[in-house]
Amino acid sequence: MAIKTAADGIITLKNVGKSYIQPNKQQISILDNISLELRRGEIVALLGPSGSGKSTLMRIIAGLNPPTTGEVLYRGRPLTGLNPGVAIVFQSFALYPWLTVLENVELGLKAKGIPSDLREPKALEMIDVIGLDGFENAYPKELSGGMRQRVGFARALAVEPELLCMDEPFSALDVLTAENLRIELLDLWLEKRIPTQSILIVTHGIEEAVILADRIIVLGRNPGRIRADFPVTLKHYRDRKSPHFQALVDRVYTILTNPDLDTVEPQSTISTPKASNAKYQALPSVRIGSIAGFLELLEDRSNRDLYRLGQELQLEVDDILPIVEAAKFMDLIELREGDIYLKPIAHQFIGGNIDFRKQIIRQQLLQHIRLVQQINNLCRSKQNNRVPEELILDLLGNHFSAHEAERQMKTAIDWGRYAELYSYDEPAGEIFIEEEEENRPLATANQSET
Repeated sequence: MAIKTAADGIITLKNVGKSYIQPNKQQISILDNISLELRRGEIVALLGPSGSGKSTLMRIIAGLNPPTTGEVLYRGRPLTGLNPGVAIVFQSFALYPWLTVLENVELGLKAKGIPSDLREPKALEMIDVIGLDGFENAYPKELSGGMRQRVGFARALAVEPELLCMDEPFSALDVLTAENLRIELLDLWLEKRIPTQSILIVTHGIEEAVILADRIIVLGRNPGRIRADFPVTLKHYRDRKSPHFQALVDRVYTILTNPDLDTVEPQSTISTPKASNAKYQALPSVRIGSIAGFLELLEDRSNRDLYRLGQELQLEVDDILPIVEAAKFMDLIELREGDIYLKPIAHQFIGGNIDFRKQIIRQQLLQHIRLVQQINNLCRSKQNNRVPEELILDLLGNHFSAHEAERQMKTAIDWGRYAELYSYDEPAGEIFIEEEEENRPLATANQSET
């Protein structure tokens, strides 16, 4: 693989951060201390769990959203406003239904001030390259999902961007259409039939990243930060069944399923000092029933590889990681190099009846989940054992956005109600402990069914 030099750099981010001020004047950090370089001749995949700021980072690179701190350089100069060298393909097709394919593709050229007599030839050329020749006068309603996304690609590529940004461009398509379009895009890139010099793809699919990317960047969350940045040296086209391919997928899974670690891979460009502030535990939005089903699926299972389990269940990383994360938070499982193992307490949970399972979760929540502990303690500190939800939201507002604080509270309420730690009065907006809940004992192993 050719060695990249400073001259190959298109966009450089130096210590970029993004934060928002809450109504209570609290600053919520979305991204923190992001330093990286996007270079010519490479496809970069940006991975990370939901809420890690992947799309926010892409919008900053495109100039749609300015950073709060740090600096974005385009061709070595500070970026102000929209990035003229970037075009974006969105997850939603984002087409105007009243315009034809040709007119939709011409939009980007029109926005750049290209004269009308030059717009049509450029648009037609890219429509042909992307495989839509013959559909120039069709309207979006006449096209399949894959064809509509092709229009999005043609529109972005017609302006000849140096960097093509793609925000989960295949996630709205069915599996076969997505795979076909993914490989066709790779064909165009490898054959140098498209004008872009670099591609940045935001994805939640680990396989997709390993299939396409020359380099993978993995973000952590709360706040978003780079946890890994490493090259993919496998030659195109890549065999999913090869040991090297599967080893690389396992490597990425290992990084994603160990969120408590600091940066686990050296960054390939600019070194970044570690943040010193302790993070508030962010709960994944998962129901206890999903965790229970996952544990039962793992019992007596010989193959505990998380990647292959995801394949078998047809679950993407954003589907399976929250379940794994929740089970890990509750200390029900442990992860070793991409493999997942049940702890003894999980085996007890599986073998118990519904009451015993509730008590197991009650015990694990009180020992390991900070927000549940805080809600429980606040309720017990009140004479009437009731706490208004506004108090919990205020507490969470110091660490999360308003929307995320609401989601965190609802998750904690859901978990606590399952474990019968406390109840929730939705009309009154209060969390409370009933007398029988207050006196309920913790679980012991001999309470399980035999």
